[in-house]
Amino acid sequence: MLELRWKTFAAFSLCVGAVVSSGGQTQSGSAKTIVIHAAHMLDGVSKQMQGPVTVVLQGGRITSVKSGTSNVDGAEVIELGDEVLLPGLIDAHKHMGGAPRLGLNPFQTRLTVSEMETAIGSAANARKLLEEGFTSVRNMGSSDGADLALKRAIDHGWAVGPRIQVSLEPLSSSGGHSDPRNGIDPAWTNASWGGSVVDGPVEAMKQVREHRRRGAELIKIMPSGGVLSIGDDPKVQTMTNEEIKAVIDTAHNLGMKVAAHAHGKSAIDNAIRLGVDSIEHGTYADAESYKLFIEHGTYLVPTLLVADQVNETARLHPEQLNPSSAQKALEVTPLMKGMFSGAYKAGVKIAFGTDTSSGANAHEFTLMVGAGMTPADAIMTATHNAADLLGVSADAGSIQPGRFADLIAVKGDPLKDITVMEHVDWVMKGGRVYKRDGVSVPQPAVPAGAASAGDEDEY
Repeated sequence: MLELRWKTFAAFSLCVGAVVSSGGQTQSGSAKTIVIHAAHMLDGVSKQMQGPVTVVLQGGRITSVKSGTSNVDGAEVIELGDEVLLPGLIDAHKHMGGAPRLGLNPFQTRLTVSEMETAIGSAANARKLLEEGFTSVRNMGSSDGADLALKRAIDHGWAVGPRIQVSLEPLSSSGGHSDPRNGIDPAWTNASWGGSVVDGPVEAMKQVREHRRRGAELIKIMPSGGVLSIGDDPKVQTMTNEEIKAVIDTAHNLGMKVAAHAHGKSAIDNAIRLGVDSIEHGTYADAESYKLFIEHGTYLVPTLLVADQVNETARLHPEQLNPSSAQKALEVTPLMKGMFSGAYKAGVKIAFGTDTSSGANAHEFTLMVGAGMTPADAIMTATHNAADLLGVSADAGSIQPGRFADLIAVKGDPLKDITVMEHVDWVMKGGRVYKRDGVSVPQPAVPAGAASAGDEDEY
């Protein structure tokens, strides 16, 4: 069954126009030298505008960054004119699944949208996200392994999208935020509902190891209740400290980081003390919590965009939410802006994350600046800081020699008007251009007669 799902997903990825592979050339780009001239640059290292600059690329990576305008004999030249060059953006809290059907509540979606539809939708979302300037993401939860299939499809060159770190199913206690059986008839079940519920340290350790075996690169846990779940309270800690510690210790021993969905103060503070790498949301964090963040070097991923979107849905279309979720959204989401402002002023490390599957993802910048963050610091959350959180600073998050040629350009100065980040004009990933002059760049097709994996079964 898994093989069938994988083959079907790969085939449908081609159908949605997500093909990029051609003639053996991969997304890392060719070996030719490319020279980029830009009048302005924010490099993800300094918060100051620089320029003019010349950036030289080869083999999908940056080989040099020089002040002024210069050329290399025989190189292809890309002129960005007066635009501002930046590192490719990183979303540290993303959901790559298909966008929800308009008008359906979560129960209707779960009962009517198949795994294949989710897979196809995720391929379309991935391309859209890349063209918005996000060249790397941390996928923070999948109930069916679609995130892993999508990552592999992109890595193989079968689909267009960002580089993806995969977490697979979030881990929760029975009845916790990610328990898929919440609110439904206990007799109903689904073969894909596995690997998300852990009760006790032993089960927690085993699931971390299972996730690692299946291909997870990080682990997400749900130590508090949530907003969009049924029957739990965001302020309440739902996993025991022993379960949280078992997950963190096992994951760290395997070289994986751990992110904790946590709204309530108890879950936030305990997860930080136990060594978690990031807190997602952090709604009820206070001054004591901020001190713990700083003491332990823990990142906050505030996800203001999803709070803004859910609050609007709760006000205008509560029927599109789970029972009880609308009221929770009205109570919880307005608090996140104040929490974010307090954490920022206290000096907590902050990484960019939207917690959305669709929408104008870069609007998170606008919300952060509206809550008191400087534009320069907001941009750093999605470049330098996010790369540090993901553990990929040697490859992404800055324009420096040795990093991937993951680059974007915008018209206008984002230090003066952060909303220009919502209109990325030019996108490159791995030395290949995917968007130019605000328009998607068609990618080469799979060579004629190329066989898909498993085609021999049909001959």
